[in-house]
Amino acid sequence: MGDLTIDFDKRLVTLNKNPVHFTPIEYKILEILTQYPGKVVTYDQIIKDIWGPYTNENQTLRVNMANIRRKIEKNPAEPKYILTEVGVGYRFVDEI
Repeated sequence: MGDLTIDFDKRLVTLNKNPVHFTPIEYKILEILTQYPGKVVTYDQIIKDIWGPYTNENQTLRVNMANIRRKIEKNPAEPKYILTEVGVGYRFVDEI
């Protein structure tokens, strides 16, 4: 997608052909979002997929998302890859 490339077989993310390091949780969030390009993935679904059904990790999810955006977005305040649907979840764009 644009300058961002994700090789799921190698578990490798590159931006402008430079590798980008992600923690295991950050990578899992990115992986979940990219499975549904253009569609909103709810906060609850992401939290359930990563931390299980009996946790409330809203703040942790926000912190991880901020870290992901700092790593892949030119301007994290105006993201072009991962958009926030306020009160619902996040959407990985399907085209740039």
